Amino acid sequence: MLAADFVRIMVCPKSKQPLVYFPRGDQDSDERDGFLLCPASKLRYRIDDGLPVLLIAEATALSSAEVDRLVARAQALGIATDAGHHQA
Repeated sequence: MLAADFVRIMVCPKSKQPLVYFPRGDQDSDERDGFLLCPASKLRYRIDDGLPVLLIAEATALSSAEVDRLVARAQALGIATDAGHHQA
């Protein structure tokens, strides 16, 4: 699990916007370390053994619908979504 202070200062290397931290992976994935989402760039960054992999080339590009679903999920779970939705 990433420290809250650390998450607050991290930004997406592509958009320079804040990231949304999901401490656990999706129900249909095996991301036990969770992941980071950038709604602005529509990129999902994995976390390997507690270390965020903030490389654009290693990120997963998401559709707008998937970003919307994840942002709604974060809000329902009470996860901070300061990143703002679809800012560029």
